[in-house]
Amino acid sequence: MYAIPLGEDGAELRPLEPWQAEEFLAHMDRGREYVARYISLPTLVTDLDSARAFLQSYADKTATDTGRLCGIWAGGKLVGSVIFRTMNIAQGTAEAGCWLEPSAAGKGLVTRAVRVLIDWAVEERGVHRVEWVVASGNEASIAVARRLGMSRDGVRRESYLYRGVRHDMEIWSILAPQWRAARP
Repeated sequence: MYAIPLGEDGAELRPLEPWQAEEFLAHMDRGREYVARYISLPTLVTDLDSARAFLQSYADKTATDTGRLCGIWAGGKLVGSVIFRTMNIAQGTAEAGCWLEPSAAGKGLVTRAVRVLIDWAVEERGVHRVEWVVASGNEASIAVARRLGMSRDGVRRESYLYRGVRHDMEIWSILAPQWRAARP
């Protein structure tokens, strides 16, 4: 197992795997309502079996190089995750995403963690385009896209039906040459 430091505050990015289902479920329970404001994950992960199944689905994606899931730990506690929901290495594309429990919000953890993920995808896997798809009302997630130097490509109007409401989904992206040019 490896851990990647995310800064001087001791936060780390680590793989999140099926054997960690209990810790993952506890994390979901702590952040269930907060996370569920924009994504359906908390409705999918409701008990130990569903937590294990979700983590196994990403272990399978890792094994087939079609996705990744990493946890964010702060103070020794799982507080969030960053993912490549999809990856198509042949096409050079990936869709990144994230979630945090409320105690971890506003500390820059997602931005730092997604930077690590994008660096890996671009430099190690040859990904050319990383997308960030976000509900138009999710201002915190849009702010992450901006901090990462992404461009807003467009809006899929009322394309996401969630909790009985149709949400506009914004598509943000960054291309490998832009990513490399923006690094210090």
